[in-house]
Amino acid sequence: MISVNGKLFVLDTGNTTYAFRIMPSGHLEHLYYGRKIHLDDDDGIKEQYEFAPGNSSVYDEGDPSFSLEDIKLEISFTGKGDVREPFMELVNPDGSRTSDFTYSSHKITKGKTREDDIPGSYGEDADVLTVTLKDKENNLTLDLIYTVFDDCDVITRSCVLTNDGEEAVSVLRLMSLQLDMDPGDYSFISFNGTWTREMGKNIRKVGAAKLVNSSSTGSSSSRANPFVMLGKGAFDEDFGEVYGINLIYSGNHYTCVEKNPYDKVRLVTGINPQGFSWKLEKGESFRSPEAVMTYSRSGCNTMSHNMHDFVNAHIVSGAWKDRLRPVLINSWEASYFNISERRLLRLASKARKAGVELFVMDDGWFKGRNDDTSSLGDWVPDKKKLPRGIKGICDKIRKMGLEFGIWVEPEMISERSDLYREHPDWAMRIPGKAHSTGRNQMMLDLTRKEVQDYVIDAMSNVFSSADISYVKWDYNRNFTDVYSTSLPKDRQGEAAHRYILGLYRVMNALTAKFPDILFEGCASGGNRFDLGILSYFPQIWASDDTDAYQRGKIQNGYSYAYPQSAYTCHVSDVPNHQTVRRTPLDTRFNVAAFGVLGYECNLQDLSKKEFAEVKEQIEFYKQNRKLLQHGRFWRKSSFDDGDVLSWTISSKDKSEAVSILMQGLCTPNTHLNILYPRGLNGDWKYHIGNIRHSYDVRILGGLINTATPFHVKPDGFVHGIIAKFMKMNYESESHDMYGDAMMYAGVHLSPKFAALGMNENIRLFRDFASRLYEIKKAG
Repeated sequence: MISVNGKLFVLDTGNTTYAFRIMPSGHLEHLYYGRKIHLDDDDGIKEQYEFAPGNSSVYDEGDPSFSLEDIKLEISFTGKGDVREPFMELVNPDGSRTSDFTYSSHKITKGKTREDDIPGSYGEDADVLTVTLKDKENNLTLDLIYTVFDDCDVITRSCVLTNDGEEAVSVLRLMSLQLDMDPGDYSFISFNGTWTREMGKNIRKVGAAKLVNSSSTGSSSSRANPFVMLGKGAFDEDFGEVYGINLIYSGNHYTCVEKNPYDKVRLVTGINPQGFSWKLEKGESFRSPEAVMTYSRSGCNTMSHNMHDFVNAHIVSGAWKDRLRPVLINSWEASYFNISERRLLRLASKARKAGVELFVMDDGWFKGRNDDTSSLGDWVPDKKKLPRGIKGICDKIRKMGLEFGIWVEPEMISERSDLYREHPDWAMRIPGKAHSTGRNQMMLDLTRKEVQDYVIDAMSNVFSSADISYVKWDYNRNFTDVYSTSLPKDRQGEAAHRYILGLYRVMNALTAKFPDILFEGCASGGNRFDLGILSYFPQIWASDDTDAYQRGKIQNGYSYAYPQSAYTCHVSDVPNHQTVRRTPLDTRFNVAAFGVLGYECNLQDLSKKEFAEVKEQIEFYKQNRKLLQHGRFWRKSSFDDGDVLSWTISSKDKSEAVSILMQGLCTPNTHLNILYPRGLNGDWKYHIGNIRHSYDVRILGGLINTATPFHVKPDGFVHGIIAKFMKMNYESESHDMYGDAMMYAGVHLSPKFAALGMNENIRLFRDFASRLYEIKKAG
């Protein structure tokens, strides 16, 4: 997949080509990234230049034909005329900030394994190109590492900077990827939000001003996910040119896109340089996180499929990489901190009867933990709540036939805790100065090895204390007052990155020690949803917001970069605890089913009808679990575009699929919806049918009086009696169609209720209503 012809480097995947060359000056000129093309030399594809643009600086006065400001480059640096966003910024031993890296050598190797200190991709069939550049005047070496994954049309990039000199160098910025593009009409797509409304899609035209997507919270953050896209010209889910770019990193990140005065576009991504510095001593090296890029000429869905395949095959690892994930119930919204063994066992018993497979004991189980003001760091069970400890309740739940899981927040420490009283210096704070907290807690200083070792030992004691199958690893605050007493004052700019490296060491040690535990990441929901975490934990809690309508938006955002097996989705009570919105029970399930399913409600409070419906939901999910967790995810429409959400998950062999159609706010006097499933074989015939339930007639309120010979008071006693004996069934959809007819002509569904009549053929599609449709190959 990698060919070198003289000074031309060509990296091919099945459907893409990436090319650059060595310029006469020794710099690396980027030539092309896009659909697969034939290249055996650079004739016609390299830019021609005779005179540098006016008011620009030439690199070498002996060659006035070009300026680095107007060349598409593989990397950029400061001081030699390129005034665009730099790839790197260094302070040399003499205090100067000019760098000049030119080609020295290259090598091609087969296979890629992960580094010990930082997560990355892996694959025995990957092809790796390492291009070595030298800054001879400053005695520095820069290795640019390109890894080609042909199976998923992905190329990754990272770099290693080595100090070959005698004195220390300060690294102020070292990006992971730079992508310089020819002039064009580009759009920059980022995914932004905050707690309970993560991954909102934002599209902005790339113009003269810089566009930045970054996090300075200490984590990858819910404010700005590290995944971004570039769209070229017109594009949508199934049409147009789209680039996807992500970063295998869980800390502060930075992506910048800018268009220069000559309309060339540059994108850089990597560690956020804000607040960052690294002192690189003689003989030391610094490795940047690995960046991921892919290209699609057939819209966002194909780009997403490339990313999904890459995550599943080359990021997620371990025993749970390909295993089907269990249906769980989490105790949090049923109990919050007010847990007891008796209360938990009652919930577990009800969950088992519903078909749940895993019971998770959330926050509140450890010593003195009755609210969020104390006890973090004291990882011993509260004997008042769990008189027989973790093992006692675990054994009882396992006897019911359920797996057992537990919640922890290992990176945090409460000021009101035995751990803080014993080791106040382990908290990350500035000595002698006031500290700003989040959720009444502080962070452990994971830059320190002894603190890392404590977390490893404390969690090992918890995880080995009982037959634990699952761990939810939470992280509920952002960085403040970033400082480590283990670092001298001139190296405090390293603290945030060293924290992340310490976290990776802890997670690597624990997942290696407990390989059969299913670990789930969490950070107040999606505050640390990234490829770095997924390198250790195969799934992450997508959001603390379980409202079905908001989750439709959130999960739609995640689906652009992450496979549905990576994000967990729960059915919860209504009114929803985050929005106080009421959505139908089937909608809550329908949305959650397009991810890893769980429940987070008090099943004991459900009516008989609701409980029976939950049992049916879980049975349906189990029957279709392989498809729903590991099938191909397709977007057709979303709440970003209007008031209808439509997704399909199809099997890899295209023999079956499940589609969802969900209504946002109902538009009056409209009756038509057309479903456009995706991922089918156009030449095969399929049967499509909807999952049918029944309505409670009370949802129609006073409309019942249009069909009764006497007046019925809405929600009154008589209304309740009628509802007990009379049900309204969903409309029945049943069609036999060819795959191409479904995908391109669409399935014209039964008419929606439009206030002009109601019978068994009318689809009552009120606010936040939805339907699931099963599609199976005929014959």
